This record gives sequence, C-alpha cells and structure tokens, in this order.
Amino acid sequence: ISVAGTNGKGSSVAMLEAILSRAGYRVGCYTSPHLLRYNERLRLCGEEVSDQALCEAFTRIDQARGEDSLTYFEFGTLAALDIMSRETLDVALLEVGLGGRLDAVNIVDADAAMMTSIGIDHIEWLGADRESIAREKAGIMRAACPAVCGDTDPPHSLRTEADRIGTGLQVLGQDFSIRETARGWHWQGGHSHYRDLPRPALPGAHQLANAAAVLMLLEMLEARLPVTEKSVRAGLKWVKLAGRVQRLTGRVEQVLDVSHNAQAALALADALRNIPLAGGTHAVLGMMRDKDTASYARALDPQVSCWYPVGLAIGRAGSAEQLRAKIEPVVGDARISTCQSVADAMELLKHKAESGDRVLVCGSFYTVAEWTALRPGFG
Repeated sequence: ISVAGTNGKGSSVAMLEAILSRAGYRVGCYTSPHLLRYNERLRLCGEEVSDQALCEAFTRIDQARGEDSLTYFEFGTLAALDIMSRETLDVALLEVGLGGRLDAVNIVDADAAMMTSIGIDHIEWLGADRESIAREKAGIMRAACPAVCGDTDPPHSLRTEADRIGTGLQVLGQDFSIRETARGWHWQGGHSHYRDLPRPALPGAHQLANAAAVLMLLEMLEARLPVTEKSVRAGLKWVKLAGRVQRLTGRVEQVLDVSHNAQAALALADALRNIPLAGGTHAVLGMMRDKDTASYARALDPQVSCWYPVGLAIGRAGSAEQLRAKIEPVVGDARISTCQSVADAMELLKHKAESGDRVLVCGSFYTVAEWTALRPGFG
C-alpha cells in the first residue's frame, strides 16, 4: 500500500499499521523522515529495524548498484525494500517521500494507493498549484487497483488521472463520509459502516479525515485483508506517532508538531484551540529556507502568544534572523524573541515560561528532533 499526500501521510500509515497489526497481520512500514534514529524509518511488526539489518542491506545495495549513483532517499528506499523482501510480511506500507510519480517508492507497483490532503508544498519540485501537485501524487495509482483520497476537495487532475488509467478512485465526502457524534464519530463506506467509533488517539480534528480514508481503503481490500470492527476500534484507540500534536504534560506543557506548511499549520491551530490552556503559548519555530514561513505563521498566530524563531543544525534551514524577518510583518515585532538555536530557546523558556503556559515546538521535523534530544533538560 503506497501513501502520498501533502500532510497526513505518516498519521495514515500509523493508523493502517495499528489496525492491521491488531487484526493479526505481519506489517512492515517504511516512512520518512525520522526524528532521532534512522531506524525509525523501517518498522517490522511494530519494532524498529536493527542497526545490523540496516548495515547489511546498505552493503547489498552498494554492491548491487555498481557504477550507478543513488540519492540518499533512493539508497534508503532500496535498503528498506530489500529488508522487507526477506521478511514474512502480510502487508508493506510505503510512505512516499516527495510527490509520487517520480518518487523512489513508486518503483513498487502497489496493490492499493492512498492520497491524504493535497496542499501547497515543495513547489520547486511539484508545481505551484494544487492541480499540478495532485497530478504528481496521482502517479502512485495503478490501473484496476483500489485508490482512496482523504481530501474533501481534491483537484480535478486527481480524478482525471484516475479515469485515464482506469482505477475506481474513492473520495471523502463523495464516495464515503463521516459524521461526528457526542460519543465519537460515524463512518459510512461503500457497503459497510461503523457507528460511534473512538476518535483516533492522534490529536486533532483533521485526523478524522485520515482515519476515514484508512477505513475506506480497508473496505476496498477486505477480500484480501479482512479486519474486524474490534481491530478497527482498537487500532484507532491505541495508534501512536511522535511529533503530531504530541503533548508532554508538566508544569509547562510541551506540544511537539512537525508541521511545515500553511495547511498543516491551520490543522495544528485548530487542535491547539481545543486543548485547555490556563496561560500563554510560546512557539519555538525552526523552518527550512524554502518554506512559506509567513503563511505558516499567519495560520498559527491566533494560538500563539510569543514567537521564538531559531536556527537549526542543518544547512537548508533558515537562520533565526531570516525567520524573524519573514514572520515580523505577520505577527509584529513585539512578540518575537530571536534565539540562535533550539538549545538557546529552551534555556530562555526555562525561566520565561510560567506554570500553566504551553511551549509549542514546530515548523520542521528537525526542530522537533533537536528539542526532543534536549527535552530531558527542560524542567
């Protein structure tokens, strides 16, 4: 099963993994990027792959490639596929790295394809509008194979491509639906339904769309991968994924989120709005230079009291000063405190954040990763 989309890929893979595992299947997951350890990218039956297995796979790929050059992601993807091919797995879940049509993951003719939300990101590679971006993501679909989209307003190019290759694309709001209730939510598929499902354990109302698409895909695959309602409920209840509105309680609550575009920032803002808060929100923001930082900050600003732009230990990241220059016209100068690093921001917030406040760490996987590595030092 290949999973593409602007936002929600990792969450959708995690939900698929949780449900299928509880249904008794042996599941392999390849995702990217990682937070702290490269091993996070490949899970086999719920466990991260070992260093030894990775190194042996890298050696095999290096020997097989001969004089051919491979990118970092291509190398890793081939190693993951090599490892999974040597395991006795029932399902392989493959998260697309970028786009879809030309992504390394797309060398696999997947039995099913899932597309999550489609927004504006990576425009230098995928195009500057949703129609162009959707056309690239549609490249993971295969003729006569199940395909699902969890975006309620998918670009026309997605449906056009599905019709061209002859796959029955199912779209949220058109072919399957959800309805929130006091006790949870209802899901209506093509010929099956669930009532009063538990909300996904991953926070945020946007996760319902991801969960709905997951259930539709499982319905379409039920002849090959039957799952019980008990497995669905258990999977939704116990799914876990770091860095997605991840809450760490304490005197000052920490919320870690890897969102890095405006669409994801809106979803994050909505999630924060529904989390009780006694004090203010301090946002530690680190982003790549090529991201639309102003739009990201604009979407999130209603939920933020003070901003702390930080530099990151990666060449592609914007400096603290560059980030400040981008967000200042949006949020104003008075609420910005520039910090040269995540460590500097943490040290400042140890003294500035008061009981009942919240520290939000966001803007990039790298921001969350650096904070997570230092987090034991945050009282």
